[in-house]
Amino acid sequence: MELTVIVPARNEEDCLGACLESLVAQSNEFFALGRDWELLVVDDGSTDRTRAIAASFSGVTVLDPAKLESGWTGKANACWTAAQRARGQWLLFTDADTVHEAGNLRRAMHEAEKHNAGVLSYSPKQLVSGLWQRALMPLVFSELALAYPPEKVSNPELRIAAANGQFLLVKREAYRTLGGHAAVKGEILEDVELAFLAKRRKVGLRFRYAADALSTRMYRNMSAMIEGWTKNLALLFGNCLILAAWRILDIFLLIGLPLLAWHYWNYGVQQVPWFTAGWLLTLVWLRNLWRFYGRVAKSNFPTVDCLISPLALPLFVVLLYRSWFQNTVLHRVNWKGRTYPA
Repeated sequence: MELTVIVPARNEEDCLGACLESLVAQSNEFFALGRDWELLVVDDGSTDRTRAIAASFSGVTVLDPAKLESGWTGKANACWTAAQRARGQWLLFTDADTVHEAGNLRRAMHEAEKHNAGVLSYSPKQLVSGLWQRALMPLVFSELALAYPPEKVSNPELRIAAANGQFLLVKREAYRTLGGHAAVKGEILEDVELAFLAKRRKVGLRFRYAADALSTRMYRNMSAMIEGWTKNLALLFGNCLILAAWRILDIFLLIGLPLLAWHYWNYGVQQVPWFTAGWLLTLVWLRNLWRFYGRVAKSNFPTVDCLISPLALPLFVVLLYRSWFQNTVLHRVNWKGRTYPA
């Protein structure tokens, strides 16, 4: 069997159906579900209709995870349980909130083989709704693009590593070499830790933005987005408070410079306009605006979302601080009704 697709799911009734529909649709006479590949859904203690939705799809196998032992996260436990049952030469771990483009599964395996990658991870196209999601997500993903440039992550000569658990394709031999999810059983960002192991053990790592392969809606509402980024930001950015300080500086520059310029235009000396403080401050503000949007454009979000992103700068600062406080001071994070040590 070529491939095993593993979907860990905990209370995902609002998105699992679309995910499984896009996966099951990949089956055809040349790549038949049940013959050439299999699809496993791990129902991780769901209290909603997640299990019933998974069971309604023909060809989908629904599993229960092993008992959650101390020191394990729920997702790592679910993935590890399914990996023990998997028969495929490739293992694809993908989240329940993803939607896969037609032919994505076979193309991904070919891409991994072409680039001699034991681990292939995609960063999906992010779908957002509502003002605050549309404004905040470009800020976060632009910082991720700067902290983890895909071309550097994919370079075996560099130590920098990253992966996205929304799409993580691993060759069976590479998974065994890494130690599987048992090797990262207590990690909140198990995907990133697996990527670091892939770099250290030289199994080949490839990472890229892949709007052509799949999309995802990470958060369905504001509270889920706040909980998710509070969990992740301090783990993704080691300099969380320093990053928050830089974003506070952005707020002052983007808002303060125009206000100062207005003050000098109205009350300053205007004999030689191009050399007055008002005009100089305006030029500095425009330069800072260009720099800011140049950075946010790296997020791969639509232009309108990038344009409104300054509105979410205060929220981004608050989330950076909350994440630092929970991870560094309280040493715990909350996710999907469970509390884990940070």
